[in-house]
Amino acid sequence: MGSKLKIIATTLSLLMVTGTTMLQAQEKNKSPFSWKNLPVVVRPVFKKDTFNILSFQAKMSGAALNTVSIQSAIDQCNKRGGGTVVIPQGIWISGPLYLKSNVNLHLNQGALLIFTTDKSKFQLVRGDYEGKTAARNESPINGNDLENIAITGKGIIDGNGDAWRAVNESQLTSAQWKEKIASGGVLSDNHKTWYPSIQFKEAQQKGKSMLIAPGQDLQSFNDMKDFLRPNLLVLKNCKKVLIEGLTFQNSAAWCLHPILCENLTITGVRVKNPAYAQNGDGMDLESCKRFIVENSLLDVGDDAICIKSGKDEEGRKRGKPTAEGIIRGNTVYSGHGGVVIGSEMSGGANNIFIENCTFMGTDKGLRFKSTRGRGGVVENIFARNIMMKDIVAEAIFFDLYYFVKFATDGARDERPVVNEGTPVFRNMVFEDIICDGAKTAVFIRGLPEMKVKNISLRNSEFTADKGSEITDAEGIRFDHVTFIDQQTRISSTLEPTKSNPH
Repeated sequence: MGSKLKIIATTLSLLMVTGTTMLQAQEKNKSPFSWKNLPVVVRPVFKKDTFNILSFQAKMSGAALNTVSIQSAIDQCNKRGGGTVVIPQGIWISGPLYLKSNVNLHLNQGALLIFTTDKSKFQLVRGDYEGKTAARNESPINGNDLENIAITGKGIIDGNGDAWRAVNESQLTSAQWKEKIASGGVLSDNHKTWYPSIQFKEAQQKGKSMLIAPGQDLQSFNDMKDFLRPNLLVLKNCKKVLIEGLTFQNSAAWCLHPILCENLTITGVRVKNPAYAQNGDGMDLESCKRFIVENSLLDVGDDAICIKSGKDEEGRKRGKPTAEGIIRGNTVYSGHGGVVIGSEMSGGANNIFIENCTFMGTDKGLRFKSTRGRGGVVENIFARNIMMKDIVAEAIFFDLYYFVKFATDGARDERPVVNEGTPVFRNMVFEDIICDGAKTAVFIRGLPEMKVKNISLRNSEFTADKGSEITDAEGIRFDHVTFIDQQTRISSTLEPTKSNPH
């Protein structure tokens, strides 16, 4: 193509003159919400009583373990009708903690809550891994079947994740690699990977599964316990939840994982994980209803703000979409995606509004991913006023072949059978998006049997190496979209009155 911006369309139906077909499709799946009528999220309210952990014999010492003191404060606060448990300025070491209803766990400015590296303090539990029931170590912070809870303040919560994670030599500096080896653990046979323990190494190299089979008990996972990395914060089946102001960092796996929660507010938090953190997601909202994620900053090792709803048959059987959500005013630096839906979205996702977010140096911007076998319907997703800078790969990305290996000739496995495992992505509007730097502006790859449908992009500008690459999609509408060649700054504008240049 020379210096011209590459715009590729294959097996595609583009609506460039009118949006009639798309509007008809949206009418059939009309959302009860709009930018003028956003979902309403209810926040928790607490009694004014306070419970300082110092009153429960907590000790600020690098050697003292304060699990009992902090848990006792939480328990007493709950028994007395609720209030705020205060962790004052200082460094506090703890084992796993369990929140209780009507309790606000509050970290003052200067409070650093660090979770112990002693893995014997973490018990094996039935948890969740990528949407399926799995054996996990207890999370540092847990909440199950609760109502009216919060974690707030200006302090820092550190999961000590480096003690749990494997890492490759190539991911660290020479000095960091030497320090890692000196800390203990074991190396791979080729001395290129560091593992926290021989148990971890054997479990990973043998491909042991953490998924719990019917009739399997937790004791059968004892020989791979070190391998079962915990998420930092897991709140399951909770209502009226507030997470505000804190810094969450260094999680062993996912950082914040609310699952099956209603009326969830995450506001003004900072989430930080090393770029090499495997599964180091920032936030994974799974099967949650009515939520806000706002004014937060993320710099993580995997997807940043991620929407999920279970995986494959188990997720479809649960049948709980992540729905009625607002994602606004967030900044994402390192991450595999700024705002992501999938790939575990078998319960679906709908009525989600994304606005006023900035992605800087993120691998992808708006990322949608799934594959055959997932099922689920993702629809009524709206995004506006998104600023992107130096995106590594695609600014807007749809791929229904997630983790599929293609033949060397590039041919795809064509199995046009539509069933409960066929994922559906449709009816989305993106507008006022600016991207300064990306490999590809828009990438859409649907399935031959289930195309990505009715995606409208308007009033946007992308500076990228390639404009668009679209396969197996229909009802894709570009209105006043400008593509600028990243190398030569030659622009190509797609307006509704013009045909699409192939």
